[in-house]
Order: sequence, then structure tokens, then C-alpha cells
Amino acid sequence: MNITSQIKQPIFNEMELFEKKFHESMTSKVALLNRITYYIVNRKGKQMRPMFVFLTAKMVSGGTVNERTYRGASVIELIHTATLVHDDVVDDSNRRRGFFSINALWKNKIAVLVGDYLLSKGLLLSIDNGDFDLLRIISVAVREMSEGELLQIEKARRLDITEDVYYEIIRKKTATLIAACCALGAKAVIEDDVQVENMRKFGELIGMAFQIKDDLFDYSEEAIGKPTGIDIKEQKMTLPLIHVLNTCTPQEKKWLINSIKNHNKDKKRVKEVIAFVKNNNGLAYAENKMVQFQQEALSLLENYPDSEFKAALTLMVNYVIERKK
Repeated sequence: MNITSQIKQPIFNEMELFEKKFHESMTSKVALLNRITYYIVNRKGKQMRPMFVFLTAKMVSGGTVNERTYRGASVIELIHTATLVHDDVVDDSNRRRGFFSINALWKNKIAVLVGDYLLSKGLLLSIDNGDFDLLRIISVAVREMSEGELLQIEKARRLDITEDVYYEIIRKKTATLIAACCALGAKAVIEDDVQVENMRKFGELIGMAFQIKDDLFDYSEEAIGKPTGIDIKEQKMTLPLIHVLNTCTPQEKKWLINSIKNHNKDKKRVKEVIAFVKNNNGLAYAENKMVQFQQEALSLLENYPDSEFKAALTLMVNYVIERKK
């Protein structure tokens, strides 16, 4: 049994029912929209976000979920899907998970409108059911994701990102949505703000580790979902690079910045940059930070009694940093 199936095992029935409810939450009277949402639903990813919602809910409540849990998971997935559709437009990307992206098949205008539609569907699902507490958690995540993306664009132009600013970017861009999943999972089933905050922090730490793992893929030789060196080509400042920029000599720093700014399309130069980052402890440093976030996340689970849900969440945390793509 692969690792995703193992993680899914304790919430298998919930995930089956969730898929049905999620599909229903997307329906529209517009045939074009239904065609596009059908395309999206049939090309889903691992669905890690709804899994976080259900596993967290079951761990903190001793094994129960309710209608709010299903709605929360659907809202998260609707909003996550909306951001992916918009991201592909922003990045001018033609592929998503090995399939054509919405903008590649139906053009940018339709993709933007579909993203807006999914976003409004998510918000209305909460409002129509009076889940205002859950809506607040999700709305904060959406705001932070937009801020994180814009902060990254602003800083990438100058290539002067400090490690602290980098953490702020990935916290907002990536970690905030996983944090929302875990906070929402808890909030849907219990009225204990301390535990909800505890689970929010847990999700945030996993999200930080997840993004650093993604950064490390840019330097790996193995075949993964994206070509190596792509972050450098796109002038994205990742943790291995930031660490090396902050620790190398002024001369080397000048060469690195010049390489990224002016020679980022030169394959040979990109390879030299990758080798330089590797040889100057960039990867080891980033890996070490990733493990720190992972360990901190795991420590937040210690107070919960052992259960199959806690075991699955632990497996999930370890999978985040051990995955191969």
C-alpha cells in the first residue's frame, strides 16, 4: 500500500463521501462551467488538504466528524482549486499535474472567471450554512496567500531577500492554507480555541517544511514533477540560495546575483549556480531547517492520545519531507 493510501485509511469513508459532496458543491446551471468543473474534478491531485481537515477533526474529537467538517473540507478545496486556476494564468502555465491547464484549453479570460466562480462558491457554502467561524479562518488564508505572492514578486525584483523575509513569504504563500485546513478541522468539531490555535500552528509548520522541500527539488538530479533549475531561471529566491548569498564572499555574491539576473536562461551558468549552492552548504542548511519545522510540528501532537488519526497525521508530516516529488 502506498503512503497516501496509508494516510487515507482511517478516513477512507469520509473521503469517499467528501468527493461526492465536493462535486455537488461545484455544480452550475451554465453548461460551459459544468464542463470545466467536471474536467477539474477528474484530474484531482492527492487531496492532501481535505485529508488534513478530516484527520485533524477526528484526532481532536476522538473520532467524530459532522456536516461542518465536510463543508469545511469542500470550501478549502474550492478555494485551493480557484487559486491553482488563477496561478496557471499568472504563471502562463499550460500544464497542471501532467494535464492541460484550464487556461491552455479555454484561454485566460475563462480561466479567471472560473477561478472567481469557485471562490464565490466556497464563500457561499459557508455563508448559506452560517459557518462564519470557518469562513473567517479561510478568508484570512486567502488574504495571506495573495500578500505572500505579491511580497515574493516585489522582493524578487531586487534579489535582496533575507531569511526572515523568505520565511514570511512561504508562511503566507504556502503554509497559511495548510494551517487553515488544520484549524478548520478542529474548529468544525470542538469549541476550544487553544486546541484550534494549536492545530493551526501544526499546519503552518508542516507548510513551511513542505515549501522548503519544494525548494530542494530545484537542486535534485532525480526526475520530479518540475525541471531542475527552474526556480533559478525564474529568479525565485529559495532558502538554499539565500543562505549561500548571505555567507559567501562579496565577489562570489556579485557573480551569483549577476548569474541569476542576467544569465538565468543560460543552461551552463544555471548548472554552475546549482553546483555552487551545493558546494557551499546551501542544501544541507535548508534540509536542517526543514527538519526543525517538521520536529516542531510533531511535538504539537504529543499531547493527544494515540489513535489511528494521530498516526496518520504523523505519517503525513514525515511524508512531506521524504516525498520524491
